Amino acid sequence: MARVETSPSRPYHLIIFGATGFTGQFVVEEVARTVSEGPKGNLKWAVAGRSRQKLEKVLEQAAGALSKPELRTQVDIIVADVGEPDSLAAMCKRAVIVLNCVGPYRFHGESVVRACVENGAHHIDISGEPQFLESMQLNYNSQAAEKGVYIIGSCGFDSIPADMGVLYTRDQFKGTLTAVESFLTVSSGPDGGCIHDGTWQSAIYGLADRHKLSSLRRKFNHKPLPTVGPKLKRRGALFFSKEIQQYALPFMGSDPAVVRRTQRFLSEEHQDTPVQYGAYAGIGGIGNVIKLMFAGMMFWFLVKFSFGRNLLTKYPEFFSYGFFTKAGPTRKQMEASSFQISFHGEGYTEDQDPSKGKPNAKIRTLVQGPECGYVATPIAMVQAALTVLNEPSALPKKGGVYTPGAAFAKSTFIDRLNKHGIQFSVV
Repeated sequence: MARVETSPSRPYHLIIFGATGFTGQFVVEEVARTVSEGPKGNLKWAVAGRSRQKLEKVLEQAAGALSKPELRTQVDIIVADVGEPDSLAAMCKRAVIVLNCVGPYRFHGESVVRACVENGAHHIDISGEPQFLESMQLNYNSQAAEKGVYIIGSCGFDSIPADMGVLYTRDQFKGTLTAVESFLTVSSGPDGGCIHDGTWQSAIYGLADRHKLSSLRRKFNHKPLPTVGPKLKRRGALFFSKEIQQYALPFMGSDPAVVRRTQRFLSEEHQDTPVQYGAYAGIGGIGNVIKLMFAGMMFWFLVKFSFGRNLLTKYPEFFSYGFFTKAGPTRKQMEASSFQISFHGEGYTEDQDPSKGKPNAKIRTLVQGPECGYVATPIAMVQAALTVLNEPSALPKKGGVYTPGAAFAKSTFIDRLNKHGIQFSVV
């Protein structure tokens, strides 16, 4: 069972590392909102980062936004830097869980994971980078298991709605669910919406290094997962989706890879029937299709060369039609934005043999929530941490590197998300 108690030498339930980053500042606000949900109704927490001055400013900003002046004086500040291993070790020794908000994780993530494993702190991140997530599993899983430490990746919008959404759909289905396709749609208000360019940078380097991901996966030496029911057909690179009545394309984030890892864990550890999964994102009408084709061709060309990657990094707004910006969205834009993922599943009813004939039942579920990057992501990350703290016996029996679905399949995590505005429902 996970160690979740504080002690005089480990005084904090949570330390938010990278609290001054664009996402980190909203994680600070979300933790401040949920202190009464901590163990015994009192969450003990601190913020950490490179600059004490900037951390003070973030606490001041949160105090103003939430009308909680006590945040300025009651939340401890820890100075730690990814480039200084001793400072990371000192931070990890004082936390039950480190919430790691320092990305891109491919550059800054591993040193934090290593410090957590070596110093007995659990680690939760919001990475959407399969190469980082899977290399952490390859390199630290057995060490984390020995230490009783839980390293749980992709606990933000990538990939909690998708991963937990597939599990929710499976649990609501009466019989054997064999395949699910999901369709993401995002809505914004009159001021539009955008994403901070940290995500853009992760995409640039993820695509540039994609060949390394397949060689990394070969090292796991996994046997193919058994396929139950007909093999799920992959859709085209661009198609009109009847499910959401708009053009769609394969989802470019880490969701398919994370769901696949969860299904492998549940199949191997609990002998659950693996669910096949395809993830897609709606892009709207023909005007958006044309824009996306131009932006996509430019991106694919430039990402191959170091000068091109520099250009993409330097001018995200120009190359993404303003979708990615260095400033990120305003609070007004965030308040008016939301997301919806519809899950379309098929399988066999309880009286039907899954090894014979075609699937004879369908199910549709929804996961809906607020703006995905900086409202839903902090909610998901903080509720993941609170699930670890409050339900250690629901986690897998031993420590290790886990996906959200693998870590939280037996917990009340979905109920917690429902109470905080990320809604799971059967349609």
